[in-house]
Amino acid sequence: MKVREVDFQLAGEFVALCDLLKLAGLAGSGGEGKQLVARGEVRVDGRPEERKTAKIRAGQVVDCIGIRIRVIGGE
Repeated sequence: MKVREVDFQLAGEFVALCDLLKLAGLAGSGGEGKQLVARGEVRVDGRPEERKTAKIRAGQVVDCIGIRIRVIGGE
């Protein structure tokens, strides 16, 4: 399965994982993002992530449902 890659530029120091999933278009809301995490469909830096509001910072990579989000810092 080919993974689609997306860059996400942070507006601040970090973004909550459930919010990132919403902002990147993988979930329709933060609640849907939390459900993806609860179902075990999210990996951060190659490891399963169970914390719905984990702080995601620049340089981290989030994988979910065939999409890889590369988080880059604000300029």
